[in-house]
Parts: sequence; structure tokens; C-alpha cells
Amino acid sequence: MQDTKKGKIIVVSGPSGVGKSTICKQMIEKMDNAYLSVSVTSRPKAKDEVDGKEYWFVTKDEFQKKINNGELLEYAEVFGNLYGTPKDKVDEALGEGKNIILEIDVQGAEKVKKLYPDAEMIFILPPTQKELTSRINNRGREDAKAAERRLNGAGFEIAAAWQSYKHMVINDDLSQALEEVMQIVQD
Repeated sequence: MQDTKKGKIIVVSGPSGVGKSTICKQMIEKMDNAYLSVSVTSRPKAKDEVDGKEYWFVTKDEFQKKINNGELLEYAEVFGNLYGTPKDKVDEALGEGKNIILEIDVQGAEKVKKLYPDAEMIFILPPTQKELTSRINNRGREDAKAAERRLNGAGFEIAAAWQSYKHMVINDDLSQALEEVMQIVQD
């Protein structure tokens, strides 16, 4: 008898610096049968990143071909770079009964929700604007102008999230936020 149990899509979003990547990585460690989707991006690869691990790195032309061929579940332009979720990888994991975690922005999440109405939608919030500013500035990943762009985008993302997400989790304490997210996905 064949197991026909389908996996579940779990969408995790939040502004830059809120801790969503850390939460997603820890979810994978704690969950049986879970897979973290690796996005495709047109942004340049950082020196410490590995193609296929953090992202699949492609040129803008290659990204456009993926759009034209219907190979992406969702895609969006974020801070001048393109990001998308490879459809084949998601379909494969769902078919195997795996739970797929999509760490994507609000634009992409809205597209996923239309395709998969049962997707678990979780938005990670910072405890305060001041704390978010501190986290972004302390990451040391970008210059002041890029950090300011991310902070300005955070307000839009948070406002949009109240419209689309069922679950809002404040990441003031990482272990508490992770516990709350785990309770959501295990229900």
C-alpha cells in the first residue's frame, strides 16, 4: 500500500535582521521530514556562500528564462535583485510527503498562498523598531545605505503581513519564538 500523505508548506517571512533564517534552520533540526527550500537569486554570491546551499545563484538572464519557462513557484524583486522558489524542488518534496519551509518575502508569500491555500503562514516580527535597527546594523553585511533601505522596507512588509499571515510571532527571545513557531506547525 502506497503512502499518499502529502507534505505541508510552511511560509516564514519577516524583515531583514529579524532572525527568520536562524528560526528556519532550527526548525529543520527539530522537525522530522522537513526540507528548507533553497531559493534562486540573481544577486551576486558572497565569498562565503556556496551555490545550492544558501541560494542557487544565476544571472538575470537565466532567472528570466526560469520565469518564462514557468519554473518558479513565486518570484519577486527585492532591493534590486530577483529571488524565486524553484517549483520542481517543492513539488518533489511535497510528493515525498515532506514538509517544506519557504523562507520568502511578503510578495512571494502572497503568491504561494494563492496556489496553496492551506500553507501555514508565519511572520516573524522584531520586538521593537529600535531592536530591528540594532540587529541590522550589527550584522555588518552591508553599508549604511543598504541597511537604511532594509529598514525602510520593513515597515511595508510588516503592514502587508497583517493582511496575509495567520500567525505573527515576535522574536524577542529566540528560544521562545522558535517554540511558538514549532507549536504552530505541529498543530
